[in-house]
Parts: sequence; structure tokens; C-alpha cells
Amino acid sequence: MTDTAPRPNAASALPDKPTLEGLEDKWDRVWDEAQVYAFDADTTRDQVFSVDTPPPTASGSLHIGHVFGYSQADMIVRYQRMRGKNVFYPLGWDDNGLPTERRVQNYFGVRCDPSLPYEEDFTPPQEGGDNKSSKAANQTPISRRNFIELCEKLTKVDEASFEEVFRTLGLSVDWNHSYQTIDARSRATSQRAFLENLEKGQAYQSEAPTMWDVTYRTAVAQAEQEDRERDGAYHRIGFAKTDGSGEKVFIETTRPELLPACVALVAHPDDERYQDLFGTTVTSPLFGVEVPVMAHPLAQADKGAGIAMICTFGDANDVTWWRELELPTRSVIGRDGRFLPEAPWITSAEGQERYAELAGLTVFSAQKRVVEMVTESGDLVGEPKKITHPVKFYENGDKALEYVTSRQWYLTNGGRDSSEGGLRDALIARGAEITWHPAYMESRYRNWVEGLVGDWLVSRQRFYGVPIPVWYALDAAGEVDYDTVLTPEVERLPIDPTTDVPAGYEEAQREQPGGFTADPDILDTWATSSLTPQLAGGWDADPELFAKVYPMDLRPQGHDIIRTWLFSTIVRSHLQQDSLPWTNTSINGWILDPDRKKMSKSKGNVVTPIGLLHSHGSDGVRYWAGRARQGVDTAFDEGQMKIGRRLAIKILNASKFALGFGEAPADPSGRLAADPAAVTASLDRAMLASLAGVVDTATAAFEEMDYARALEVVEPFFWTFCDDYIELIKDRAHGSAGEQGVASARAALAIALEVLLRLFAPVVVFATEEVWSWWREGSVHTQAWPESAPLREAAAGRDAALLTTVEQAAIVLRRIKSDAKVSQKTPILQVTVSAPAQAVEHLEAARGDLTALGRIESLTITGGGEEIDTADVELGEPPVKKPRG
Repeated sequence: MTDTAPRPNAASALPDKPTLEGLEDKWDRVWDEAQVYAFDADTTRDQVFSVDTPPPTASGSLHIGHVFGYSQADMIVRYQRMRGKNVFYPLGWDDNGLPTERRVQNYFGVRCDPSLPYEEDFTPPQEGGDNKSSKAANQTPISRRNFIELCEKLTKVDEASFEEVFRTLGLSVDWNHSYQTIDARSRATSQRAFLENLEKGQAYQSEAPTMWDVTYRTAVAQAEQEDRERDGAYHRIGFAKTDGSGEKVFIETTRPELLPACVALVAHPDDERYQDLFGTTVTSPLFGVEVPVMAHPLAQADKGAGIAMICTFGDANDVTWWRELELPTRSVIGRDGRFLPEAPWITSAEGQERYAELAGLTVFSAQKRVVEMVTESGDLVGEPKKITHPVKFYENGDKALEYVTSRQWYLTNGGRDSSEGGLRDALIARGAEITWHPAYMESRYRNWVEGLVGDWLVSRQRFYGVPIPVWYALDAAGEVDYDTVLTPEVERLPIDPTTDVPAGYEEAQREQPGGFTADPDILDTWATSSLTPQLAGGWDADPELFAKVYPMDLRPQGHDIIRTWLFSTIVRSHLQQDSLPWTNTSINGWILDPDRKKMSKSKGNVVTPIGLLHSHGSDGVRYWAGRARQGVDTAFDEGQMKIGRRLAIKILNASKFALGFGEAPADPSGRLAADPAAVTASLDRAMLASLAGVVDTATAAFEEMDYARALEVVEPFFWTFCDDYIELIKDRAHGSAGEQGVASARAALAIALEVLLRLFAPVVVFATEEVWSWWREGSVHTQAWPESAPLREAAAGRDAALLTTVEQAAIVLRRIKSDAKVSQKTPILQVTVSAPAQAVEHLEAARGDLTALGRIESLTITGGGEEIDTADVELGEPPVKKPRG
């Protein structure tokens, strides 16, 4: 902590005209050079406050929602630093994943084709794409290595622009501890964790139906899916009974294109309409495939016809029925979202001919053709019944997800373990151990865990990410033996199995009988991001550092990624370290546009922050963020930013006034900015008593990580301090009331100013630092948080109520002149102020300040009134305005 002794000539250091312009660049340079926010590794765990900071996705540009959430987290962090904590506050960049790949494709006009060879000194066809190249047909295919190089190139550009915004915003992160989720250290950490999960049986492979994005051609986990309302229609279609009766069984479906994939019909076992059908078979229309009619309790008697066709696969119910009823797999949709060329279970010539018309079509086109076919054949009854219904999408995708059977890697997360005391219960218990800010967010976490329907799918069929670090042995026929998984030694990590070779093999044996083949997939981006405490804390690279910062103290994040980032981080820490990753989590809300919709890049309604930071000042934007409560969705409001800017300017101007008298006598104890013994005036002491209450309330709020509540109490005090208290004591501070009165006013001003600067410092970071530099060494952000006890001692028993009473009287006196429409400099020749009996003593104690404020020649104070009021008012002549020039 730096020396807080006053400089001898503070008044001489004051600027002629304080301004906010240029403060962000000025102080960012100073903080960086002085390493003000650097973590001190010479520490113990109990001295540390560590933060698991969200690594923003480095693709494109930041939006105002990022500024909103990161500002709020920074306020909590700055308070903890002022409480004496050794703050570990890193910032990472989430480089890998689909958003980065999509940006690279559009920006450079390329797409990855792993079959192509690497091209030295490759020059992309364009730089600075405008999304016109988003269609694959317009993109130049390039090798995987070339594609990854372009990803790395563009993310560096994006990261530099992101850092500029965060520095302008005044985030107090330690830039010495930044990381990337795709750099060598992160790849090694992520791969080590995966291999440990594999060894413990927590990671496993399974060939099963998975949700698939046909645009990106990758599997998608449950946490990455979202429902979107889409138009659809129920089609009533008849299946012929095979008993020769000529009767039909009618189903109603929104997916008629899946008729060739039908494997059974299903109804509820208690549905009386279908009792005679159970155990019999029917024939699918158009394709003539015989399928059984079965019973299952998941079927809904009151939905549609009450009997449904099971297809492999249309939705989650199909998957459940397929698994539990042990039905065959008849997949018709490929990984590209088009109908596969063959359906060998269709044996009739007529059925094969009809299926041939569907082969190669998209789902949309196939549905249209099937509806035409069943209309022509008479199997469609009536007109389709139009509906809207929720359809599953990948959160960053543009086309509905399809179920595709594929081999994937999974990580246990409780989704398939609902047994009492099992993993699901353990993860719910972990959530209950965390202190949530606000507390009600814990229920969102619990509801998500309770609603899981499967384990975490962690493999992705993409390119720019952490490679799954395994190979497979090939048998003598060159077939993959998935049961023989080859893994690297931990010392070799990170590895890329597509270029590296497993121990005991040579490169020449790749893809050869008796040799090996690489797993071509990468890990889900969340599989690496879920390890941010381990990445930032050095679990794999710096165990000594890790022991000092883990488990971390705080995870700040948005409520929309509780189900993804927060939950997955708890899963990984539970599996890897058998502990919580952090003890507290602070949840911020969304930013809403004028239509009350969430701002997001995908919706195209975002506002970029850099212009706002320049026009309103970073302190103004931070103020807007600080006014919003945790967890609450907040409207984008430049009006609040303007208020914040005015507040920052007022801090500069009020501070210049308070410091303009030179230094007050120093406090011998060093606890306050001036000698408390010099504070003798009742009004000054009452002001310090009131300020002590503000310190207590703000401190209690920040201890609960409630920055908004702290600002709510500090800001009103400051405005009344400026508008009322300073106006009341202005004449006395200038020397109108004798040496003792002058010393009291100046000492009180100095004490209050220093306390207020520290109270505002977590939110209004640049203006407070600027003022601090006018009269103090070091940074306000490394000073101790103010305490109330010294202020109460300086108040010498005076009650804050005195200040409130006198401020009310000042308002009443000013109103006399406002109502008379005369200048406040107009003298009051005489006035009687009546007040409640208990307030009279307060007014008498501040008689001198009241008469100076009102320019009162004769003031009478009487008791007995119900509220403060005036009578017998006589105004003097307004002062004559001097002509300009």
C-alpha cells in the first residue's frame, strides 16, 4: 500500500479546468507501467481473492452486453483489492469453436477440407468478408492446417481489439496472466483432463443417435440447443393393416418425410382404441414396409390420433422408443442434411422407385415431395392442419437439428445417473454449496441438472479446437478397433493425433492394416472453457500457483450460460479435483434492446461499446452498469450513461473546490485525510457522522457483492454533499467565520473527499484516480477501503440527523428566492424559520452557516412547527449584474 500522506501543495497541483477527456489512455498507461493490478505470487491462499473471469469468444467484436457484465465483476474485484486482498484477476480468450470458424470462413472466403494437402505461403481469396461468401459453394476449399493458421491469424486481431476495449473500460485485470483456450498450455491442460477422465471411466465412446447440425456437420450437446417456434402441419396418413381387412390405421405427423424411416407404430398401453392392434403389424404407405404396432407409456393418447409412428429418428421420443423397445435403425438423413442414396429395408420395386425420388433432397424438399406422393396415392386424409411448434436448433445455427447416428465421445455429467446419491445428486449438492448472487439463480442451476436426459457429448466434427488425444489400432484387415484406444504419455501433451504418432508405431503405419488411425474429432469448446479455473490457475503448468488461487473465490457470468459454462465447470472440478471450482458466483442479466429483446450478435440488434465509451466516458458507461442489479435484465439506456458522466465531472469539480484551500492539518494517526481534532463545527461533525453511516451501508453491500446497493447509498450522499453541505460551508471555508471555523470546514472537506473517492473508486475508476493524483501518491485503487470508526470519532457524538435538518432548512431558504424569481445572491433582510422542537437545536448549531447561505441579516428560529417552514420574510434588493467585458 502506498503512502497516503498529503502533499505539501495540493492546491498548486490542481488543473485550471478539470476534464474527463483523455483520462482512459492516461491512466491505463500509468497502471500498466506501475503494474498496479499485478498479482503478487509471494502469498498464501488466505490472502488471495481469485476470479474465474469469463473468456470472451474472440470472433468479431464485443458488444455492450460484454461491457455491462465485465464492469460489474470489476466493481466487486476492485472492492476486494481495497479490502487488502491480493487479487488474482486474469483474462482469457475463448478462441476455438464454431463462431471462430464461421467468422474465418466469411472473412477470408474459405472452408476447410481435411483431404487437401497443406499449401505453403497460402494467400486467402479475400480479407474482410461481408458474409456474401458464407455459402460453401462460394468458398475456396483449403487444408485443415491452412484453415487453422487463418483462425489463429484472425483471433489475434480480434483479441487485440478486445483488449483495447477492456483497457478503455478500465478493467483491473492482470494482463500478465492472460491465456487462450487454444494455445499450447490450454491444449495440454484440456487433453490431460480428458485422459484422466478416460482412465477413470468418466469419458467413454458410444455409437448412438445424436443431435446434429447439418450446416456445420457436427454433433451438438443438449446444453447448446434451443427451441425456436416454427410453422408446421399435422398430416393425417393411413397405414394399411396386414390382416387382409383393407382397413387403415391413421397417424398424424409433422414429419411425413420420415415415412421411409418408420420402424413401428406406438400407442399408450391403456388406450382402449388400440388394444386389438398391439402385437399386429401394418404396412407403411408409399414404401410398403411392414412394421409392428407396439405399446409404450410415453405415447400420449390425447395428442393427434393417439398413435404415433416411430422413425429413426425424428425427435427425442423416437430415440427413447427405439432404445427401450429394441427397434431396428433405418436412417435416411445424412450428415449433410440430405436424404441418403439407399434404403435397403425397402424391398418392393415401387417403394424403391419412390425412395429414389427422395435421395439427395434436403429435408424441406423431401417433405414437400412425400406430401405430394401421399396425396396422389390417397394415403393423406384431408388437408394438413397448420400449427406452430417448438423445434430444436443449435444455438448458433440456422437450420433445425436432425438426429444422426454416429460414434461420439461423452463425459459423465449425471444425465444418465439418476440413482439416489449418484453423480446427479452430487452435482446438485455442489450447486447448493455455492453462494449465489442473487440467491434465486441457484434454482436455475438445479432445474437444469434435474432435467438432463443424457451425458455430455464432448466430441465435435470440426477443425479449430483441441484435438481429442487418442488413436485407434487397426486390425489385420485395416478395420478400426475402437476397443483398442491408444493414448499418449502426459509428458507429450499437447498432441495432434492427425500429425503425431502413438508410442510403438511409426508414421508409415498410419491408415495401414495392423497400424493405427487418429481420432479426427476435436473437443467441444465448452470442454476446454469448463477448465478455466485450471487454465488460469496453472493446474497443469504451475502447481504452486494453483495451490494459491484454487478453488477460486468468484465466478462472474451471465444467467444464460448457467446451463453451459457454469454447470460444465462444476462438473469438471468435481471430476478432476473433487471440489467446487469457486465459492461465489455473481450472475449478471441480459441487455435488452428498445423492444425488450436480448441483444445478441445472431439477432443483429447489438450496440458496440467503443463509441459509447468515447462519447459518455468509461466512467459514465460503468455507472450505467453499476446501477443494474445482479441477475436483472436491463434496458440499454444512454440516459443513465449521461448521468454517470455528469457524476464523474462533478467529482472532478467538487474535488477541485475542496482542495483549493491548500492542505488541512494532517491527522497524526494517519487514519483520515486531515486532523479530526480540527473538526469543531457541529454541521461538519454531523456530515462526518452521516458519511460514517454511508460507509457502513456500502461496506455491507459490497461484502454481499452487491455493487448496485453500494452505489445507491454513496451517490445520493455525494449529490447532497455537493448541493447542500458545500453550499452551506462555502463562505466559512473561504474564511468568513474565524480561524477555528475555517479550519473545521477545510478539515471536514478533506476528510469527506478522501472517503468519497475511495467509496466511488470501484465504479468511477478514472475520475477518482485523477483527483487522487492531485494530492496523493500512488493509486486510489490500492488504498484501503474506508472505515466508519474514525469518522464517528471525528464526529464527536454529533448525530447525522443534524445534517438532514440543516439541509432541509437550506432547501426551504433557497425556495424563498426561487419562488420570488430572484437570484440566490439576493439578501434576506429578515426571516423566521419555524421547526419541530427537536430540530431547533440543530438549526441553532448551524445558524452561522444558514445565514451565510441565505445572505440573511436577521434570522429568527422558533419551535413548535410540524415541519420546517418560513414566515415574516423580507427580501433585499437583488445584486446588480456587472456588464460583461
